[in-house]
Amino acid sequence: MIDITLFYIIAVPAVLVTGISKGGFGSGLGVLAVPAMALVVSPVQAAGVMLPILCVMDAVGIWNYRRSWDLPNMKIMVPAAVIGIVVGTLMFDYMNEQAIRLLIGSIALIFALDHWVGRRQAEPAGTSVIKGGFWSAVAGFTSFVAHAGGPPMSVYLLPQRLDRALFVGTTVVFFTAVNYAKLLPYWWLGQLEAGNLMTSLVLMPLAPIGVWLGIWLRDKISPPIFYETCYVFLAIVGAKLVWDGLAL
Repeated sequence: MIDITLFYIIAVPAVLVTGISKGGFGSGLGVLAVPAMALVVSPVQAAGVMLPILCVMDAVGIWNYRRSWDLPNMKIMVPAAVIGIVVGTLMFDYMNEQAIRLLIGSIALIFALDHWVGRRQAEPAGTSVIKGGFWSAVAGFTSFVAHAGGPPMSVYLLPQRLDRALFVGTTVVFFTAVNYAKLLPYWWLGQLEAGNLMTSLVLMPLAPIGVWLGIWLRDKISPPIFYETCYVFLAIVGAKLVWDGLAL
C-alpha cells in the first residue's frame, strides 16, 4: 500500500474531480487523475490504483444514467474500444508514455481550438461507423495506457450535440464497458497487485461522492454553458497532456 502523505494530498482531490467529471461533464477532466498521481508514483502504478476506483464510479454513474444513453453510438464505439484495449495490452511493454500523452493532448487542443476559432458546424453531426470506430479505438487504447480516453471520445461525440443527459450517459456507459474490460489485462500485467488494491480501497469512498456531485452540478448548468464547459475541460486536459508529453 502506498504510504506517502503527499500522494494522498494529491490523490483525494484528483479522485473527486474525476468523479465530478464522470458524473456531470462527460469524463473530460478525469484524465488529470493519473498525471496528478504520477507526480508522486509511477504512471503505471497510478493507473493501477485508479482502475478499481473508476469501476466503482461507473457502477454509480450507470445506475443514474441507465435510461439516458445512445444505443446506435454504443454499437459502434464499444467493439472498436475493445480493439484499442487489446492493442494496448499487446504493446504494454513497448509504449512510450510521453509520446502518447503528447498525441492525446494535441488532438484535444486542436479540437477545442477549432471549435472556438474555426468554421462553425451548421448542423449536428450524425453517427459514423468510420469516425466512431477510429476515435473509439483510440479512446480504448489511450484509456488502457493512462485512463485518458476522454479526449478522443469527445472528438467523436461532441459534434453530435446530444442532449446533455444523453451525452453524459453515453460516455458513462461507454467507459463502464471500457473500464471493466480493462480489469483482466490489468490483472494479467500485475497492475492490480495487493498494494495497489489496498490504496484503491482507501480512496474508494470518494468515488460515489464525486459522481453525485457531478450529477448535481450538471443539473445547475444550462445546455450552452454545459457544452462550452466541456470544451474548456477538453482544452485544459489537452494542455496538461501536451505539457507532460514535452517534459523531459
